[in-house]
Amino acid sequence: MRGGGIENPAFEAPGAAPDPQRCPDPGAAPAEPGPGPEEGPCGWGTCNPRALQLCNNPEGYLAAYSLLAIFQGIVVNGLVNISISTIEKRYELNSSLTGLISASYDIAFCVLALFVSYLGERGHKPRWLAFSAFMLGLGSLIFSLPHFSSGKYEYGGSKLEDTCQTAETTFTNATCSASRNSSLHKYLYVFMLGQLLLGVGGTPLYTLGTAFIDDSVPKHMSSVYIGIGYAMSLLGPAIGYVLGGQLLNIYIDIQMPKRQDMTSTKVDQDDPHWLGAWWIGFLACFFAIWLLVIPFSCFPKHLPGTAKIQAEKISETHDDGSQILVQANNIGQSFKDFPMALMILLRNPVLMSLIVASSSEALVATGFATFLPKFIENQFGKTSSFSATLGGLVLIPGAALGQVISGVLVSKCKMSIIKFMISTCSVALILNTVFLFAKCGNEPFAGVSETYNGTGTLYNLTAPCNANCKCSRSMYYPVCGSDQVQYFSPCFAGCTSYIVNNMKKTYHNCSCIGKAKREKGSEDFLSEAVPGKCPTQCQVLPVFLTFFFFAVVFTFMATTPTTVAILRCVPDKQRSFALGVQLVFLRLLGTIPGPILFGVAIDKSCTLWDINECDIKGACWVYDNERMAFLLMGISAACKIITIVFVVMAVHFYKPPALPKALPQNTSERVSVICT
Repeated sequence: MRGGGIENPAFEAPGAAPDPQRCPDPGAAPAEPGPGPEEGPCGWGTCNPRALQLCNNPEGYLAAYSLLAIFQGIVVNGLVNISISTIEKRYELNSSLTGLISASYDIAFCVLALFVSYLGERGHKPRWLAFSAFMLGLGSLIFSLPHFSSGKYEYGGSKLEDTCQTAETTFTNATCSASRNSSLHKYLYVFMLGQLLLGVGGTPLYTLGTAFIDDSVPKHMSSVYIGIGYAMSLLGPAIGYVLGGQLLNIYIDIQMPKRQDMTSTKVDQDDPHWLGAWWIGFLACFFAIWLLVIPFSCFPKHLPGTAKIQAEKISETHDDGSQILVQANNIGQSFKDFPMALMILLRNPVLMSLIVASSSEALVATGFATFLPKFIENQFGKTSSFSATLGGLVLIPGAALGQVISGVLVSKCKMSIIKFMISTCSVALILNTVFLFAKCGNEPFAGVSETYNGTGTLYNLTAPCNANCKCSRSMYYPVCGSDQVQYFSPCFAGCTSYIVNNMKKTYHNCSCIGKAKREKGSEDFLSEAVPGKCPTQCQVLPVFLTFFFFAVVFTFMATTPTTVAILRCVPDKQRSFALGVQLVFLRLLGTIPGPILFGVAIDKSCTLWDINECDIKGACWVYDNERMAFLLMGISAACKIITIVFVVMAVHFYKPPALPKALPQNTSERVSVICT
């Protein structure tokens, strides 16, 4: 920073030229180092095909890293998120529990990240990534297993007559099946196990995999390579959202069911009981990810030219004595050094400030990644598959674009990283106000948002007009009345009959549908209803998507600079470990509570729960749109403010290394770390 303050090399552009006055005597510069002893060829033991040597470089590794990151993103941040709404309905879970499923990935990450990053710092990083690919594939397989062991989905409404019937015998089949419900809830633990295994596989990828990139390329290119790698990791969720959205158009059991109460009508996605084939994508990724074990197993411990690149890099470690302590005591050579190595990082105020800032951003990012499709579905009245596709088209390209733009700007424009991060977070905070004006009101829903033409009470589906129908709360089959009011089911609308014409069903003689609004025709015409929700009158979806897209872009423009700053402000031998510490706190403070907090906020805005025959509360059917929008905006705005505060604290705490304390990265090579 300039203009009266101290200079912050750790927060300046990696490509910025060092101050020549800080360089040692050129005559004391050592000879150019030769290849390191572990810069071997690409292959397996003595089998080193010449064709493989074309990939034995940073570009080849980046390609393999990107492929693994893409598939990891497809599964963890794409297919899992897009399947949440379907899994809720299929296994009768609420949003808080599905938020726990999403957080299980990060729980495994937290437990393992410190140990993997510490032990892998001096280990064979590419082989760690081969292990990563194996575990990611296994986790994908486990996550798909509930579909094959839970039996066929019982399509809602196929057992009970859905019109108003006064005979009590009509409902003899609506009995409580407690064993069935409990078994469905138990699949929660299978999903959590799959996510835990995915977390085990993701740990080496974003700790050792990122550090290996930084080790293998010059400092001025590090942000570009890391930005490309992170951008590719965001391409995965884009593919996952699009692929998952298309798979949700396929019926969950492939073969379409026959509805006993309306065999001549077509079952489609407009029916709220429709569930898509969420499991196909996980099974396909299981096979694809395991193939990536092969390329990672053939890379050497260090790529050719790594020793020379490391010798030319300059230390920008925060000047708190940690660099001297780490090198003088050779900390990190054995596991007994783990506590001391961890304490060195935890006492680094610059690192910890950046970690809190990035964790706050991660909380918002994972919350929206998990629940944005559900927000769009309920706020704007879209289908699950269409909402998932829209969510993917906004979140993923926006995040990838932000990563690439920030990597290029920081590398090419010699821009101050700290000022860049504060600016992008401030703009994202302003764009977050889209929730204030681009939201939808609550659509008329009898017994929920309004009464039955002045009779009955709010939040009570039973009114005088349907009291004798003995309707079941366990069968949600919404219909839109001719009065443009939505009803829970034809039974709660008081409809006593229906006709099917050209594969379309129309209910008649509906006693709860207001007759005062008739304009023409008979009473039958005025008292009819059609299946499905009433068309939404809200037209602000394009405005919301536009503003939210740019909010995502500016949010993710801070990600790559944060990673680069963390790699620069810690001792050179602790870079992988620092990323591990960051990712642990990122999970503990961000990605674990994020989906849970967003899930609780969404549940708090629920106005109509699914209650089955056993009076067990399942998923939510109807939400208060305005309350949901305000709650999500409040969480997002608070996190943005926390990010800005802690980024400012990071630059306040930073002290650049003084010349007498600056040490070479490898003392045996006697190479200056102050300038290249």
